Amino acid sequence: MKKSFLEIIRCPLCKSNFDIHADVEREDDIIQGNLICIGCGEKFPIDNSIPNLLPPELRSK
Repeated sequence: MKKSFLEIIRCPLCKSNFDIHADVEREDDIIQGNLICIGCGEKFPIDNSIPNLLPPELRSK
C-alpha cells in the first residue's frame, strides 16, 4: 500500500483517519503491517501491500 493512500482512505466503521504500523516497508510502500483507526482503535491488516478494510466480522481467519 502506498503511504500516500492514508490521505484518502477512512475507517469503514467510524470514518476516522488511520495511523499506520509498518512491519515491512520498501520506499513508499507498506508491504506488511496494520492500519489503526484513530477514532475507534480497530486494526486493519495490510498483507502483500493490500489493506483489508472489511469489518472484523467479515474477515476470514
